[in-house]
Amino acid sequence: MDNQQVLDLFLSRGMVDGALAQDILSEVENSGKEVTEILADYQVISNKNDIWPIIAQELGTDFIDLDGFEAPEALLNLVPAATARLHGAFPVGYDDAGLAIVLTDPLNPQIVEDIRFSIGQEVRLLVAADHLVEEKINEFYGGQEKAMDDILSQLDGGLNFKGGESEMEDEANSAPIMRYVDLVLYQAIKEKASDIHFEPFEEDFKIRYRVDGSLYEMAPPPVHLALPIISRVKVMSNMNIAERRIPQDGRIVKQVGDQSVDMRVSSLPTQYGESVVLRVLDRNSVNLNLDNLGLPKSIHEYIHDTIRMPNGIFIVTGPTGAGKTTTLYAALREINTIDTKLLTAEDPVEYDVDGIIQVPVNEAIGMDFGKILRAFLRQDPDKILVGEMRDLETAQIAIQASLTGHLVLSTLHTNDAAGAITRLVDMGTEPFLVAASLEGILAQRLLRTICADCNSPYEPSEAILSQLGVSPHELGDKSFFTGRGCKTCGETGYKGRAGLYELLNITDPIRELIIERAPSVVIKQKAIELGMVTLREDGLRSIYEGRTTIEEVLKYT
Repeated sequence: MDNQQVLDLFLSRGMVDGALAQDILSEVENSGKEVTEILADYQVISNKNDIWPIIAQELGTDFIDLDGFEAPEALLNLVPAATARLHGAFPVGYDDAGLAIVLTDPLNPQIVEDIRFSIGQEVRLLVAADHLVEEKINEFYGGQEKAMDDILSQLDGGLNFKGGESEMEDEANSAPIMRYVDLVLYQAIKEKASDIHFEPFEEDFKIRYRVDGSLYEMAPPPVHLALPIISRVKVMSNMNIAERRIPQDGRIVKQVGDQSVDMRVSSLPTQYGESVVLRVLDRNSVNLNLDNLGLPKSIHEYIHDTIRMPNGIFIVTGPTGAGKTTTLYAALREINTIDTKLLTAEDPVEYDVDGIIQVPVNEAIGMDFGKILRAFLRQDPDKILVGEMRDLETAQIAIQASLTGHLVLSTLHTNDAAGAITRLVDMGTEPFLVAASLEGILAQRLLRTICADCNSPYEPSEAILSQLGVSPHELGDKSFFTGRGCKTCGETGYKGRAGLYELLNITDPIRELIIERAPSVVIKQKAIELGMVTLREDGLRSIYEGRTTIEEVLKYT
């Protein structure tokens, strides 16, 4: 539903005034939350599901609870599957007054007229929660694959842009394109995708999504649909659809089931059109605690102690998608108590956590990490999370904060723990300040775990063991496992991910090397002598425990 339509409804009923409606609309745009969530936050309604009976009253109809509703086949046959999916409609009854339906968007009066014309019968509208309507359509009209086939069949003739901005917007907002994009997002998010890629090429148009670090391709739509589909994504993310020459950024908040999903959107002009990637941000922090991360006991205890220190810097390193933010937020939740002031600066805010002051970076208005950090120091914080140390200014302010009695948590993009030290020095920070402020560095990777349903032992070849740096006579009675592939894991042999960790504790011998500007290889070797377990050694532990495969460890270490 359109946010403005919802607010107009509450305005007309006198439940909000103009100033409050404007505040709520601004909050929706800035926070990325659904308008119903903001209405509940402002106590206009008690919870976000209270909106549906109010909409029913406004439309002069009845509210129906679809939880547990079963539709007989005769009723389903009155609305063809393609029509149901195209309009987000589900039949709930039939009597002398005609067919009773519920819609995912009950505030759009045109849909009822379109369905009435399509099926040739009188139609009356009831109101139900939109996520339950979506669930019932998927439950009773077949799986996602059939849904996409139905929608694509309606797009078979193709759509032709006339070139103007208004014509492009009309095509992007046409019902078949809207429903198709919704289905793509629904399927990808249901599969727990972290990223969704829309990629135009000369002769085809690929849609891929990343699950557990690996990309999977959906059945591709016809290439002539690339422009309207990408334009639809751009409309949803408030981008300029007429501008196709420069990169753009946006965001989408989408209701999937009863959960609000936040997506960060990036467009990139390419030779054959715009490539658009959606990063799905998991704003649900229910499982964010150190106990659930599968950390080795020694590392768990080290982090537990370090985050309770009064000052210093603790850094988590690794490539994009290695789970750095998840680890740091799990650590923050451990110390999120009434007597501790926590502030975070992030680009963007990936988790909503009560009790933590979270500030999004907005470089368009000059709100970069450096400016936010300087403001933080005037906010009397105890612990600070900096999303990433990108430049000298951010690093210097973080060090200053740590030396003036604050604990700073942050991330860096380096290949291993020792590399973070040389990265900080290369940025221009003085080695003696790095040595004085740094407490520990955790390097991590996320690799796929073997599916529990098809896990089976196997004998690796000598060639692959040599790549791992292990000789057969060293193995003793150790076993190796792999996944055969089954329905549970989509025939991949993998299901879920687990972490590999390398912890560099900054002790006095390491501090001496930092001050001497020793290269990272020397620092790493010294840390190993002092007992540091490397990423590769931690990978071997995971292999011998039967959690992952040799191939995964070789890929990520």
